[in-house]
Parts: sequence; structure tokens; C-alpha cells
Amino acid sequence: MAPPLSERNTGQLWSLREVHFSYGDTPVLRDIGLELRSGRCTGILGPNGSGKTTLLDLLAGLQAPQSGTIEFQGRPMAAWPKKHLARLLALVPQDFMVRFGFSVREVVEMGLHPHLHRFATPSEADRALIDQALAVTGIATLADRPVTRLSGGEKQRVAVARALAQRPTVLLLDEATSNLDIHHSLELLHLIRDRFERQDMQVVAVMHDLNLAAFFCDHLIFLKEGRVICQGPTDEVLTPATINAVYGVEAEVTANAFTQCRQVSFRLPASH
Repeated sequence: MAPPLSERNTGQLWSLREVHFSYGDTPVLRDIGLELRSGRCTGILGPNGSGKTTLLDLLAGLQAPQSGTIEFQGRPMAAWPKKHLARLLALVPQDFMVRFGFSVREVVEMGLHPHLHRFATPSEADRALIDQALAVTGIATLADRPVTRLSGGEKQRVAVARALAQRPTVLLLDEATSNLDIHHSLELLHLIRDRFERQDMQVVAVMHDLNLAAFFCDHLIFLKEGRVICQGPTDEVLTPATINAVYGVEAEVTANAFTQCRQVSFRLPASH
């Protein structure tokens, strides 16, 4: 993947200071200090249970820390009106659930709600935006099908289409490719990266696959046991030492001419 353009805006998105979060008596995030800036696709990585999804929920304003401060664009998260925040941030969850028989088009149309006045109906331009979101995510032929009758991968693409229809400033992805095969994973990441490059839509993505993260992200944040282990440009922090410290495996990281990005190979330690 090409690095961010040097002239791209690199202003502050989020600033987190001494953030702690627990579920009951179970600490999940501890003493988190981060600066997330625009102009780069940021990946959040780490083992299961390291706090990745919780961190994304805090960035989205779905949760609030027990202590510490979180600011978005220089303003405390709690000070943002919910509807205003919904116009700026769109979240694609890991498991997209719709329990009622809405059609695919109706679900994607829900992405427009933060921009519509109460009881207003979508305009012709809004409908064109929905059609575009359906087309670019490859689900236009499913537009009239109930979401409850889709496969997991198809539902995930509906979630992405709804988020794109929302026209966010920042797109938050929680393992958005987890239910997709490799073809649709690469297709989706190309689509989102293209929006980032051409329309200046910022992206923060929780990811599990190190090689997809190397392909997609300019900047990585590694978590372990609720703490930030390291962060920085992908080419600087995606190293055997980092991977060993975070995941406890031996790794080899090489430049791959075929993919034009770093490639990670790993194995259990010889002493295991």
C-alpha cells in the first residue's frame, strides 16, 4: 500500500490521557495514552482479550472510561451531541445483527438517519447515494432481500454499505473482514483505502490478520493485556521483536515484492 501523501492533513482526531476502563471488577484497558491523527489508516492489533474492541467503543463514544480523558477533535467526547457525533463517526461492528426482516436497501438507508430531519424522507440524491453504496460493496443484486436471509459475509458488506451511506469523517472497523473470504476481504479493504485516499475519509480498524494489517494500515497500535505495547508507522513497529512481545511467537518480517508490503511468517517458539 502507498503511504499517506505528505500533503495530507495530519490534524488530531482523538487524544486519550490515562484512560482506564473496566467491566465490573475486571480491568480491560489500563493507563491508555494515545494520539490518533488524520492522514493515515490506523490499525489496532493484539491478542484476544487485549481490549481492542473496547478501545474502539470508547473512540466511537459507545462507552465512557472510568477515569482519564478522551477528546475528539479537541473536544471532550461527552460534550459532543450524539446526533452530531453520528454524522462524523460510523462503526462497522464485528458481528452485524439485524433481528427484523428489513430489506438490504432499508438497512443501508438507515445510514442516512443522522443527516435527515425528523420524519424526513430520503431525497433523490440520498437514494443515489444508497445505490452507489450498494454497488461499490457488491450487494446491489441483494437490495430487496431480507437481511435475515443473508450469509455472514453478505451481512458484513451490508454493514459497510450502511456506514458508507452515512458519509462519515471517520470510519471505525471492528474486524470488518472476519466473515469474508480472501477475495471479498481484499476487495473491501481496497474500497475503503480508496475512500481514504480520494475523499479524505479517516480509518481506524481493529484487525487480527497481521498481513492484512501490513497491506492496509500506515500506522499500527499494539495492545496486550489492556496496555499499549507500542505504536508507530507500520514499517517501523511491525517487527519480529514486537510480534514476539505481543503474541509470544517467533516471527520473520520481510519485504514482499508481489504484495509491495511487509509479509509476516510466524511459528511457535522452539522451546514450546
